[in-house]
Formats: sequence, C-alpha cells, structure tokens
Amino acid sequence: MANSKTNVPFQGTPEQEKALMEVIERLKDERGALMPILQEAQEIYGYLPEEVQRMIALGLNIPFEEVYGVATFYSQFTLNPKGKYKVSVCLGTACYVKGSGEVYAKLADELGIQGGECTADMNFSLEACRCVGACGLAPVIMINDEVYGRMTPDQVPAILAKYKEA
Repeated sequence: MANSKTNVPFQGTPEQEKALMEVIERLKDERGALMPILQEAQEIYGYLPEEVQRMIALGLNIPFEEVYGVATFYSQFTLNPKGKYKVSVCLGTACYVKGSGEVYAKLADELGIQGGECTADMNFSLEACRCVGACGLAPVIMINDEVYGRMTPDQVPAILAKYKEA
C-alpha cells in the first residue's frame, strides 16, 4: 500500500531499526509524539516506507492507518526513496505553458519511472514541483542543485547521460 510507487525494496539496517526504536522510546509518552517521531524516522531512513510506519504504529500502540494518514497528509514526508540524482521538473505556470509537461513525460520515459518514483539502481528519482523561481528560463528542470533552463524533450537524453556516466 504505502510502497506502491517505488521500484526499490525496503532495505533497512539493524542500526536504523535500533535508532528508530530509541526515538520511539524517548518520545512515546509525550503528547503529539507522532510528528516528531515521523520526522526523526525520515532522517534515519531518508523516507517513510510502509515497514517503518508499521514499526512506529506498533511502538506507539496506534493503528497503522493513523500513522499513514499523518505521513501522507504533510508534504514534508515522503513515502518513497530519493535517488542519488533528484530530478525535479517545474510545472508552474510559466514553465508549463512553455512545454515542461512534455519534458516531464520524456524524463519519465527515459528513466522508466513515474513521478514520485525512484529507479531500481537508486540513481534517479523524479518529481514535479511548482515554481523554482527561474521563470525567465522556462521550462526548467533541476537535478539536485543544478538548474537547466529552456529545456526541450530532445535535450533530456544528453543531460541524463552526464549523470549516468558520473
């Protein structure tokens, strides 16, 4: 259910689980503990897969659905792993009217993933975002902190190739 958008199986380590259990133990008796526990869990794992949400639910003795509801409601949480290269496509108005939707579709096709997903090798993740503040360069994509402006679908393979070779 929670991992429906990932191509990557959960691979938590015993050290991560121990750290999560320590967080739960430290915070479980505090009022409103779920939010800070989810925040720390995401720091430990990098995201909040279903397995981690279930551990939290069990540790707090609350229904999984409550944990899942909070994790999916707040945009600060992600249920999917992020790749080494985080590809963000601006779908804000200026970028969209200049073709960012087609660029996004080309990226999804080239990477073999949809928005919110990560490639099986953990190299790339793809997401849409709203306005990156570079409207004069529309349409814009970002790969980690690198901005690429005036993008066309034809430019996508060459840009991705730079990162695949790295």
